[in-house]
Amino acid sequence: MAARQGRLGSQVDIPSFFIQILNSIQYGLLLFLCASGLTLVFGIMGVINLAHGSLYMIGAYLAFSLSEHLGSLWLALPVGVVLAVVFGAVLEWLLIERLYKREHLHQVLLTYGLILVFEELRSVIWGDDVHGVSMPPLLAASIALTDTLSYPVYRLWMSGVCLVLALLMAWVLLRTRLGMIIRAGSVNSEMVQSLGINIGVIHRIVFAAGVGLAAFAGMLAAPVSSVFPGMGNQVLIICFVVVVIGGIGSLKGALVGAILIGVVDTFGKVLTLEIAGVKILPELAGMSIYLLMAVILIWRPEGIFGKVRS
Repeated sequence: MAARQGRLGSQVDIPSFFIQILNSIQYGLLLFLCASGLTLVFGIMGVINLAHGSLYMIGAYLAFSLSEHLGSLWLALPVGVVLAVVFGAVLEWLLIERLYKREHLHQVLLTYGLILVFEELRSVIWGDDVHGVSMPPLLAASIALTDTLSYPVYRLWMSGVCLVLALLMAWVLLRTRLGMIIRAGSVNSEMVQSLGINIGVIHRIVFAAGVGLAAFAGMLAAPVSSVFPGMGNQVLIICFVVVVIGGIGSLKGALVGAILIGVVDTFGKVLTLEIAGVKILPELAGMSIYLLMAVILIWRPEGIFGKVRS
């Protein structure tokens, strides 16, 4: 029997390869922006928030509604972030606050219930249609790379905004008194409370910030991915993969994990693996991020930057 010959092939030339690198970084940074809120809430507060993807979806729908009413995405972004942060603080005060000393099963049940509530409210308020969000005219252009290839300015702007926010989060957590309190509270909340610091207020700030980050990620993604029912569920799964790969509670790990997923997912959809004349790699692209997670967990069960438990 003749041996099967395999060949890794691609239609990607140098300019196309450069475009895919930019796409990988942009997708990875957007994932980081969304997953950072999840890893902060999970790593610092110990709360498993299954509704995190729904908050991303709410942000996208806010971008749609606010840009329609205010006439510009520039105005919609700050207003939407403020509304999301306030909503997050109220949600923490009404519901999440009661979960801190309970088992993870209670957290899963409540936050899964929130998914159902948010989906029903989304259907009532916005319906089940797919919506588009217009880009600001200033960012609607493209940069020519060759005579036939160009790259959207909006995607470059998204990457820049996500990178700035990543640096800002790192500065707040590592260089400010609030960050010091947050990090101390994640290790021993009782000790922080005994020093006269209201740990409940710190938890509310962290949760509200996580909601704001998820919603802002959804608002940024709305012009390029459209706004549609169920978009939050897709993001939730990938965000959990990012958190697991990077290490629970590690902001640096979330960034590295998100970039890795961006590269693997983007190039998995572009490259082709031909075996006996059959192209199979694009069909397996959906599995690639989970294979990446499996390999990393075999190597580092706590994630790349996770703390090794003694």
